[in-house]
Amino acid sequence: MKSAVYRGVGKLSMEYKPIPKAGLNEVVIRTTSTTVCGTDIHILHGEHWVEDGRIMGHEHVGIVHEVGEGLEGITVGDRVMCSSNTPCGTCFYCQKGMAAQCVGPDGKQGPGGWILGNTIEGTHAEYFKMPYPNYNLTKIPDDVSDEEVLMICDIGSTGIAAAEKANIQIGDVVVVYACGPVGLCAIAGARLKGAGLIIGVDADPARMEIAKKMGADIVLNFKTINVIEEIFRLTDGRGADVAIEALGKQETFENCLRSIRRGGTVSSVGIYSGHLHIPIETFAGGMGDHKIVTTLCPGGRERMLQLIQLVKTHRITLESMVTHRYHFDDILEAYDTFEHQKDGVIKTMINF
Repeated sequence: MKSAVYRGVGKLSMEYKPIPKAGLNEVVIRTTSTTVCGTDIHILHGEHWVEDGRIMGHEHVGIVHEVGEGLEGITVGDRVMCSSNTPCGTCFYCQKGMAAQCVGPDGKQGPGGWILGNTIEGTHAEYFKMPYPNYNLTKIPDDVSDEEVLMICDIGSTGIAAAEKANIQIGDVVVVYACGPVGLCAIAGARLKGAGLIIGVDADPARMEIAKKMGADIVLNFKTINVIEEIFRLTDGRGADVAIEALGKQETFENCLRSIRRGGTVSSVGIYSGHLHIPIETFAGGMGDHKIVTTLCPGGRERMLQLIQLVKTHRITLESMVTHRYHFDDILEAYDTFEHQKDGVIKTMINF
């Protein structure tokens, strides 16, 4: 099978590898669509270590190709998906209702339940093994397209979770720093949670426009306006109830702290490539009753079914983020486009 393989920092190679075989309680999926994620780029930049020769990727839609012994209710030909975070369902954290922090049945996996394209072979291949299918394999209804659900595997679940974790209340003022893929999904999540005013912050015209489609009432260009001053003007000098950090930069994290009211919440979902500091002056001297919460992509079949239902009823529409489409033979070009943010790219869709 053709596979996109990590070969060291900055090196991605298209190679042939054997098609995996399904063992006991295992299922092999034939990939029909996938996408490139910011986390894949972190791997390429050497900011997250993976083994040389690892097949990349953790988002997908596919068709069941082979079912191993011990699995019931799964049929060859089923159209399926799972989250990029694939919890085992049996470890301490899964049993505590914290499946995103799964450490695997032996307690040694992790950190977190993200293993596709990380510690095991990923989805940037014509076939892959889905981890823990009894807990993660999710059948896709016939009336939902690949494109409609592909984005909920990771960024959809993650961005919406950032809004959920912030405990947004009806009528709240929510500001989202960075309208990239996760930030756009956080905007959609804030709307789902009933936010009264949603403010997006970015400088890319295309992303600012899509932010409005996803639910932002106002989008502020940080290159042309003092964002902090404008947020306080819009909130009668009080500040936002919730600020969501969706970029993973020290500056935007600090701006989240500067943006919230006393008793407000910062929901941090960005991946920080370096050290993150919390300056005491932006933390209200530690006396502002501020709350900082973090999120890792929720996984498991029931989470995916919940999000599929939102897609079916048009509560969320994420396919507008797909700006570029490629065939799998051109995945190296897709990586280059996404990595270097060419041609207004937001998300790529790669079909097989």
